Amino acid sequence: MKLSFKQLATYVSLLAVGSGAGIVGSHYLINQVQEKPNAAEPSVLVQPMVNANKLLAKSAFTNSNFIAVAVERVGPAVVRIDSSRTLTNDLPDALRSPFFRRFFGGNSPAEPKERVERGTGSGFVLSQNGQIITNAHVVSGSQTVEVTLKDGRTFEGRVMGVDSVTDVAVVKINAKDLPVVKLGKSAGLVPGQWAIAIGNPLGLDNTVTAGIISAIGRSSSQVGVPDKRVSFIQTDAAINPGNSGGPLLNDEGEVIGVNTAIRADAQGLGFAIPIETAQRVAEQLISKGKVEHPFLGVQMVDLTPTLRKKINETDNLKLKISRDQGVLIVRVMDNSPAAKAGIQQGDVIQKVDGQPIKSATEVQAKVEASKIGGNLSLEIVRNGQARQVQIQPKAFPKEQQN
Repeated sequence: MKLSFKQLATYVSLLAVGSGAGIVGSHYLINQVQEKPNAAEPSVLVQPMVNANKLLAKSAFTNSNFIAVAVERVGPAVVRIDSSRTLTNDLPDALRSPFFRRFFGGNSPAEPKERVERGTGSGFVLSQNGQIITNAHVVSGSQTVEVTLKDGRTFEGRVMGVDSVTDVAVVKINAKDLPVVKLGKSAGLVPGQWAIAIGNPLGLDNTVTAGIISAIGRSSSQVGVPDKRVSFIQTDAAINPGNSGGPLLNDEGEVIGVNTAIRADAQGLGFAIPIETAQRVAEQLISKGKVEHPFLGVQMVDLTPTLRKKINETDNLKLKISRDQGVLIVRVMDNSPAAKAGIQQGDVIQKVDGQPIKSATEVQAKVEASKIGGNLSLEIVRNGQARQVQIQPKAFPKEQQN
């Protein structure tokens, strides 16, 4: 059996990505082959709510639970975002020609028509002067949006910046003394901890759902959006169309993530961007209006014993992989930093900056944390021989972000 690297990349991508992803309304609708639970993994019990009593003591409600208290605190800082963009159906130049159009008579194609595409999403107030975090796909293509606060006030919002790579955007409204959220940390989360989502699903403002953290560290490929650079939080708190951009809270009412995606083939399975990622990106959008992501220019897959055996049995690849673990380079883009550094198809990455790695997700995280124009050290294995390679990441190409 002959197998090219192009075929190999396609084969592995299908295994990793499932059936792909699409955007519906103002949220990601992820169509993905449902993962089977690993029976060998021990079940995780929900952790006890050690801080619930403190929250209840400070609540104005007498019969509240910790969820109601968290919502009481954060709810006023959650907003509804209505966006619109005008699309034009352009006619080909040939159809604009009077000579050509006269043959159609009364049935000639109509002049280009404009149509308005509208969407609704959520967001939350980051600063008292009106800086708001939301999803990039909620406001993409819009210069201004309509922002509605919980108290009913409506403002025109200016889109300060959009980062499609992480699906984070910042909107600014002219207001003062706004209620703001309290940011928490996603680092240290474990499956079984409580999760609370607030947003405007299906146009139903200020809807609250609750569940648990189902998993952490889900890669973009696992979620079905391989073009993103996010290690997602997975939750079973219900996330529906319109929740995109709203906050995911912990049991103390702190924001730990930005709700962004649901899977179409499962009940109660949603994903959120870790707040550390969203905050880092938002700060750059506020200060510079854009975000620059380090870029190497490679496509990678996790190396497994099965994949290694398949490669070694394929004569036309002319490779003999000696390792069962590492990250296999299946494509190197022309004129990329990796190409200039001498990285080749078939190289297996073992370490990044001296740290052992086992997955493409780990490599991506190391690249994202590196500096554009700086040096990134890779230890690779090529034809059984270990090599050290120095790469200088450059800014992520704009054409790759769209």
